[in-house]
Formats: sequence, C-alpha cells, structure tokens
Amino acid sequence: MNFTNGAELLEYCEKEKKTISEVMFERETTFLEQDPEKTKEKMKKAWSIMQASAKKPLKENIVSMGGMIGGESKKLHALREEGKNLCGDVVSKAIAYAVGVLEVNASMGLIVAAPTAGSSGVIPGVFCSLQENFGFTDEEICKVLFNAAAVGYLITRNATTAGAEGGCQAEVGAASAMAASAAVELLGGTPAQCLDAASFAIVNILGLVCDPIGGLVENPCQNRNAMGASNALISAELSMAGIRSITPIDETIGVMYAVGRSIPSELRETSLGGMAVAKSACEACAACAAGRKNRHTGVENEKN
Repeated sequence: MNFTNGAELLEYCEKEKKTISEVMFERETTFLEQDPEKTKEKMKKAWSIMQASAKKPLKENIVSMGGMIGGESKKLHALREEGKNLCGDVVSKAIAYAVGVLEVNASMGLIVAAPTAGSSGVIPGVFCSLQENFGFTDEEICKVLFNAAAVGYLITRNATTAGAEGGCQAEVGAASAMAASAAVELLGGTPAQCLDAASFAIVNILGLVCDPIGGLVENPCQNRNAMGASNALISAELSMAGIRSITPIDETIGVMYAVGRSIPSELRETSLGGMAVAKSACEACAACAAGRKNRHTGVENEKN
C-alpha cells in the first residue's frame, strides 16, 4: 500500500482501524519490500543514536566547529535541577536535550537528520523528555517514530524540508510537526488528532526564515530547535484537548510550501540576511573564522 497525502492516510487508517505508525510501518515493509525485522532494527538504531546525541553533552565538554555554541545543554539541565526553570519538567528537558543534539551536530558528531541536521534536535528532545517523565519504553518510542516518519514523508513529497528552498519553517517546522504528531499517538490520540497536531506545529512556525550566522548550523539554529521542541509539545497538547485545526494537514503543508517559495533568497540559508548580517553576528563570525585559521595554521606548523 501507499499514500500520497494526509487525506489518503487518514482514510486508510479509518478503513483498516490502524494507527499512523502501523500504516507507515506497513508501507515501509511492503511498498519498499523491506524485511519487517530489519525495518524495526533500523528504527531502533536511529532512536539509539538520537538518545546518545541528546545526552552526550551532559557527559562531555563539546565545542562546535565555529565556536559559537557549546555547553548550553548543561546550563539548561543545571537550571532545572536547581528548581529555577520557568517551564515544567517536560518542556524544560525537551529543550535541554534539543540544544544538546545541536552541540553534537556542530562538533561533527553522530546525529540523526530528522528530517535535517539543522533540525535534528527536535525529535530527540521531545521523546527523551517524554520517556523520562512518563516512563515510555524504547519499543513504544520506536513504534511512534514511524508516525513521525509518515508526517516527514508527507511534507517531503508535497513540499520541502530544505531550508534553502523553504526557510527554517521547512526544517524546524517539519521536525516540530513530526514530533507533535508522534507525541499525540504515543499519548493515545487518534490519527486525526495526530495530523491536527502536525498542522498546528507548522502554522505556529509559518514564515520562519533560515539565516545561519556564518553559514554554520549553530546560531540561531540551536535556539530554534529548542523552540521547535516546545512547539511540538504545545501543538500536541492543543490537539489532545480536542481542539481541531481549521485547515487539514494537506492544506497546511501547501501553504507552508507557498510561503517558503515567497521568502527572499537572502533568508533561505544563504546567510545574506536576517540574523546572519547583524553587526554582532558578523563580529562573532569574524572571530570564529580567525580561530579556525589559527587552529589550521597550528596544524600546518606541526606537520612541518
């Protein structure tokens, strides 16, 4: 079986009395002719990497290639442990883990691009937090990650997840939608509620530009992953409360794609606009470039 849009996915879920994750798993194993056990093992490996990348910054001192981020996850966890966090434990842990993954990514560590490296902190942040706060098993998390994959597939097929094409709304927005939908299923919501949550997540980030300082996936990308994780939880809670999205997921994805195509090229990953051209950002970029040059010179001297 296969589906090409959210309407077809919901229709199949209702007809077969299946969850989105079950339908996506069926698609992966039948349409792509993959062995079911191997498919499960691939997802287990992905989840294991997500967990490791989210928690590695708590054990090690990580410095990014550009030198603009590093240590943020530890600071957020410390704030929560001191009881000074403004958000509840679920959100506080989610944003701390999300920024941690970006630290690992920016230091050339191993992450899962879900759906991209620039948005790789959202899904691990959300599900590491939900697992710790609600006691979900790895098996339960791995199952609903197929739900997240289904939403990512819908966005990729009918729009884009590339910041260079659709801005940050296409990267962090997509990751947030994927996490929101999967979180709803994990918490017992219906397929319709899952896609409503995904729609909310996209709408909440609609129009967000992609303006990485120095062309590096560090700042403001890291903070936007924290925002994407919290947005996913907000969107999931709205849907679980029975609040319905005015626009179905297919229309929302279409709007996101249209908005992305209307964003100027300066605000689509080129670092020619937005925060990337702010005076302080340019100074920070020049400083990190000088640091990289000095490190490179040092390596060359050692070779000589």
